[in-house]
Amino acid sequence: MNPISNQVGTIFIPVSNVEKSRDWYCDLLGLPSDGEILFGHLYVIPMNGVDIVLDSKIFSKDNILSTPLFHFNTNNIEQSYTYMKNKGIELTTEIEHGHWFNFKDLDGNHLMICAC
Repeated sequence: MNPISNQVGTIFIPVSNVEKSRDWYCDLLGLPSDGEILFGHLYVIPMNGVDIVLDSKIFSKDNILSTPLFHFNTNNIEQSYTYMKNKGIELTTEIEHGHWFNFKDLDGNHLMICAC
C-alpha cells in the first residue's frame, strides 16, 4: 500500500519580506491580512482548496519562481487583467488565447491567472 496521497497540501512561495508579501497577496485576493505570522517567517493564505504559504526562510534570488507553478482562477479574465493593471502590478503577458495571463509579485515570482 502506497502511503503517499495524490493530493497537494500546500504551495510554498519564497518571499523576501513575509509581512509585506502577506499584505500584498491579501490585498490582491481581497482577504484580511490579520492572520498570525508563524515562526517569524511563514504566513498561510487561506484559500478555497490548496492553501498558499509565504515563506521568507526559503527566499533567495535563485528560488524566485521563474515560471508559474499554479494559477489563480477567475470567472472573468478581462476584468481580472484590468484589475491587475489598475493596481499597478507588473503584468508579464497580455491575455493569451482569451484564457490566461502572467504577472509578478513583489519579489519577481511569476504567477498566473486563468479563466476556469
